[in-house]
Amino acid sequence: MALNDNQKIPYVVTSKSYTAVAINAAAKAGEWIKSRAGSAVKTTTKFSAQDLVTEVDKGAEQMIRRLILTHFPDHAILGEEGVEPGAEASAKALEAAREEEYLWIVDPVDGTTNFVHGFPFFSVSIALAHRGEVIVGVIYDPIRDELFVAEKGKGAYVHGDRMKVSREESLSDSLVAIGFPPDPEFALPANMSVAKALAPKVRNLRAGGSAALHLAYVAAGRLSAYTEIGLNPWDIAAGALLVQESGGTVTDTQGNPYHLAVRYVAASNGQIHEELIRTLTEENATGVN
Repeated sequence: MALNDNQKIPYVVTSKSYTAVAINAAAKAGEWIKSRAGSAVKTTTKFSAQDLVTEVDKGAEQMIRRLILTHFPDHAILGEEGVEPGAEASAKALEAAREEEYLWIVDPVDGTTNFVHGFPFFSVSIALAHRGEVIVGVIYDPIRDELFVAEKGKGAYVHGDRMKVSREESLSDSLVAIGFPPDPEFALPANMSVAKALAPKVRNLRAGGSAALHLAYVAAGRLSAYTEIGLNPWDIAAGALLVQESGGTVTDTQGNPYHLAVRYVAASNGQIHEELIRTLTEENATGVN
């Protein structure tokens, strides 16, 4: 049990809470995913040759769905593996679900390509939105056994300890993550523009291949910022709450407030956010024409 540094009161997850269900689902799915790591798995493609899916993704999502619906049978679930590939299908699926009072947003394996290649940087991401606002975010890294948890208004935690964003005040002192979604037609050149814009301005760039973990690392102060063009709701929702509850800032690449339909994300410790957005804008690297 960790103490809230501001209020000095215990942070407790009750056994029947939304957060407890999210933690349980992420942990059990993560344990199963880890047990399959390194073994031969059947791999197919979705949107492009770079957009991989395995039976592990599908099995983990089914497991998460069962665990959530056991406790909350009337809640809706938006999961990556239940949506057709492509930005248009993602937008339609979110539009169809956003009127739900409670909507769980699930990415069973964020970083499938890493998982397939044995690169140990992938995670389970689970968020819960109430009337369109994310109120719970859980990201679990099964390889490192790191559980990142946030509740709206209650802070964000890893290993039960309160997280805080980093303190860098300029891009030149910052370690910034970027990414390359599996869309060679639009997202690849757009994110190459992001890399070109930021590389001369920052201490260094990283591209780990898991949007959820990049956001969790911003929340934990391990990264100063993260930005990527061409994501989906399940890539961002849980991590966005982690960053916000750790004192950071999350917007789109033009600086507009984050909401579930944002696909071009910029997350930072807050102190460098204005400079980050200004740099992307000046270098025509927001992804918006």
